[in-house]
Amino acid sequence: MKRIGVIVLLHESNTFLPFPTKLQHFQTNILVEGDEVLEVFRGSQHEVSGFIDSIEQEKDFRLVGVFAARSMPYGPIETACWNELMRQLSNAIDKYGPFDGLLVAPHGATVAENASDADGTWLEIVRSKVGLETPIIGTFDLHANVSKKMVDATNALFGYRTNPHLDQYQQGTIAGKTLIRTLLGRIAPKQFLVQLPLCINIERQATAEPQCHRLIRQAEHRVATSPGLVDISCVFGFPYADVQEMGASVIAVAENDLSIAKEAAIAIAAAWHDDRMSFIGELIDLPAAVEQALAFRKNDAVKPVGLLDMGDNVGGGGPGDGTSVVHQWLLDGKGKILTVIADAECVKLCERAGTGSTLELSIGGKSSPSLHGPPIVGIFRVRHLSDGLFVEKGVTHGGYSDFDQGPTAVLESDNGLTVIATTYRVGPMSIQQVLSQNLDPNEFSAIVIKGVHAPVAAYAPYCGKLIRVNTNGVTTADLNQLVYHNRRVPMFPWEDCQLDI
Repeated sequence: MKRIGVIVLLHESNTFLPFPTKLQHFQTNILVEGDEVLEVFRGSQHEVSGFIDSIEQEKDFRLVGVFAARSMPYGPIETACWNELMRQLSNAIDKYGPFDGLLVAPHGATVAENASDADGTWLEIVRSKVGLETPIIGTFDLHANVSKKMVDATNALFGYRTNPHLDQYQQGTIAGKTLIRTLLGRIAPKQFLVQLPLCINIERQATAEPQCHRLIRQAEHRVATSPGLVDISCVFGFPYADVQEMGASVIAVAENDLSIAKEAAIAIAAAWHDDRMSFIGELIDLPAAVEQALAFRKNDAVKPVGLLDMGDNVGGGGPGDGTSVVHQWLLDGKGKILTVIADAECVKLCERAGTGSTLELSIGGKSSPSLHGPPIVGIFRVRHLSDGLFVEKGVTHGGYSDFDQGPTAVLESDNGLTVIATTYRVGPMSIQQVLSQNLDPNEFSAIVIKGVHAPVAAYAPYCGKLIRVNTNGVTTADLNQLVYHNRRVPMFPWEDCQLDI
């Protein structure tokens, strides 16, 4: 039987966040090897589950877990942590090899203190360990900052096509089936990368909206009408990683002929560059967002308005304790408002006090009050306490099923504010974050959601309207508020430039 190894390293690194990602962040999320790699992802909507299902249904192939590390988006991975991850990865390849082929899942926007192109670095290590003849095929995030090193170290890479990311399982399946065809000698995949001089504003990265939909339909049409072309990935990039590779890119994969992949990638990249003006962010400030929410509530008082806090986007590395939207609502809004805030200290105080107790609290605003807003100070009643565990059975962003936000307290104030205070940061990928706390979304006029696109699949059915709010913070959509030192120049939208291929 042909042995196929699975290697996973997932971290979205926000270089504007002054807090490094440490080994403990991976240890409390995922850091496993061997059979545990397969078991931790099995049965989910993740791409690795797609790897598993596509290979295990083939009788002549055996899937082998090698190494998996995942942590929530945060600051760059500190040097000691990165070195340890690379040591474990290298040892695991030696321990569980040899392999006839490999399926890999890099994020694509990972940055370490001592490896700015971290995904390219670890993929190069894998390639050096298994040799040039072993096919390496994998997936990557739609927000990847794809590097030449990543492409050179692999035979074929397939990016997510949707944002929110609802197709991870399908892309993992495509990668698995492509590896099978390769090992059976039916194809010899070739890929071509075009790095565009474009930084795509996070606010414009919803794939259902016209600017993205238009681009993706062009790519799909090209694949459907081009014999020998397997796939085209239109990659939006992660603007919160200040590295040379930051920006949009196109990868085309052909069955055998590099010229087919090259022609397709260049054509789609040129079309994207020509349409670049439609990818400039449309920003709504806090007062305007609250005004829009109140106007909507006059016409539809049944469902709440979802206020997407783009500056404290947990899925982009935001600290999750921002308060600026709440403060604006309490100043200008009308009706009850719900927010989720990561504040372990606050949760501990509530646990000591117990359910039903009343106490004065200072909630959130601790990581960076000048950026994300000062703490919310007031008298709160502890409405509910829980362990913070919940399960999402549907298909939502990220392919996650099991969530752990740690001990959790639901707090109520007389001014209409309800806070779900959590011990750990958890992105708003599941409405179960609310429902599991015995809360009904329809209790509220507004819900603060700390994300941009990731929460849409989870929250759109429960909100009458979603408004992306241009708040300050380490994930602000206003790119002019971020100071870059390492990005390419020229790059749109800061400088206008031509596509040079």
